[in-house]
Amino acid sequence: MIEVERLGKKYGTRAAVRDVSFVVQPGEVVGLIGLNGAGKTTTLQSIAGIIRPDEGSVRIAGVDLATHPVAAKQELAFLADEPEFFEYMTVEEHLLLAMKLYGTQVSTDADPLATFGLHEMRSQFPNELSRGMRQKLAMACVLWRSPKALVFDEPLTGLDPVGIRDTKEVIRAHAARGAAVLLSSHLLHLVQELCSRVIVLDGGRVVGEHEVAALGRRVEEPLERLFVALTGGVVDP
Repeated sequence: MIEVERLGKKYGTRAAVRDVSFVVQPGEVVGLIGLNGAGKTTTLQSIAGIIRPDEGSVRIAGVDLATHPVAAKQELAFLADEPEFFEYMTVEEHLLLAMKLYGTQVSTDADPLATFGLHEMRSQFPNELSRGMRQKLAMACVLWRSPKALVFDEPLTGLDPVGIRDTKEVIRAHAARGAAVLLSSHLLHLVQELCSRVIVLDGGRVVGEHEVAALGRRVEEPLERLFVALTGGVVDP
């Protein structure tokens, strides 16, 4: 559902991503992990079509992002680490705008704001919402159409326990319906809980790809220890 082949991106003379290839299958939740500056966000934004890679290709549901960008993006939802909103638009107006961009009207049978617990906040402005509620608004704006591929950049950072629980439930529910989910996070214990597989980036390259279930059976090498071994980073105990 998400196919990345030999992806490469430079900023000036610095290679942010080099020869990155992987596939995320329908119904799979895959974690993309690495130190700051490892190339995670560049990879995710390349998949989402926000930036154009210098090399390689991205296919969403079999559609090439470079040659058919609109068709590919119609199958994709991207959630940034810090979602941005229009200051003078209400919660409901943000959702209506998202739907209008896709030529869809709100269904009275399934209100996305109610689904994400925002029904009573539909008249509020984004700056009146907590971080968790802003995250829910961002998810409502991109997930109401049940896309086939979901890309999340640090979806759990800064959330309270209830926000983390709700976000995990959303991710699991969409994967259970057959969506391919790719997420980046520094919260390795949550990655291990949510993901069936992890891809480790270091210096813009894939340095490891492992099934989480296999790591769980190896007590001497959990995900944090593997991360440190592959990246040379330091993870708090």
